Amino acid sequence: MPTFRDPVADADELREAVRGLAHATRSIEDPTSIYAVLGSISSALVSLSQSLHQLGQFHDGPTRKQAWMNGDSNAGRAASYRESWELHRAAEMIHQVGECVDRAHEIEATIAYDTRDYPSLAPVQRASRQPGMSL
Repeated sequence: MPTFRDPVADADELREAVRGLAHATRSIEDPTSIYAVLGSISSALVSLSQSLHQLGQFHDGPTRKQAWMNGDSNAGRAASYRESWELHRAAEMIHQVGECVDRAHEIEATIAYDTRDYPSLAPVQRASRQPGMSL
């Protein structure tokens, strides 16, 4: 469960959830689930991009002035600036990836699957009707 307060615990949970998703999507038994999966991934990418921007903003603020690296405040500020740059850059890249996933999600909505190709989706065979009352 997300804590909404502990970024370390929530980041660990994200790592495990994405690892689980990678395992679960190795084989797709129900292709109709792809639409929901893409929708969830799209939403997750928006949040991930936001998180990276927020981490970058942390280094944009007063923290940069307080950063030290081996006793050298100039090196600390330079490292903080580089980290901020990379985090914002990664956030923008993930935003672009999210737009690609959004387009795939929209396209997936237009695809229909023949359930006969997927045994797990085949209609359930009902017992033939018997004369008399059923219980």
